[in-house]
Amino acid sequence: MPQPEGAELEAVRARREELKAKYVRPRAERPAPPTGGIHHLALICRDVEETIRFYSEFLGFPLVELVENRDYAGSSHFFFDLGNRTLLGFFDFPGHEHPEFTETLGNVQHIALSVTPERFDEIRAKLDEAGVDYLGPDRGVHNSLYIRDPNGTGVEFYRERQGWFEDVHLVD
Repeated sequence: MPQPEGAELEAVRARREELKAKYVRPRAERPAPPTGGIHHLALICRDVEETIRFYSEFLGFPLVELVENRDYAGSSHFFFDLGNRTLLGFFDFPGHEHPEFTETLGNVQHIALSVTPERFDEIRAKLDEAGVDYLGPDRGVHNSLYIRDPNGTGVEFYRERQGWFEDVHLVD
């Protein structure tokens, strides 16, 4: 997709600074969040077994549940343990056509998973060994590796602590 340039780029950057000044408050001035965090993120998959093999066998996330979706007969609903008491869930919808992934409104751009520096290096080596294409850290984002799962969803392995972004402590 074409990126803004020139005056258009400067206008976008100026608008971002306006929004930041208007809405972002120092941590000490923020109210407590109204929830306990993300319980699970629910995504859609084309193939249950392919998704299980990718997340569980290749990436190492334990599959912790696999049940029928209570809202759609025949559909599976399953969860992986991402750590930190957070789950990644998937549904399949037998009989539905699922177009190829596109980066558009209403879609997940990517999910970012926090990893230690040691785990980051292990993941990179595993991706290299398996011949899996990824973006980063060679593109100027030294703390990130980006891949696509079998469904097209972007997965980022982010070498940063939970609640931090680019060495800035955002949340407790």
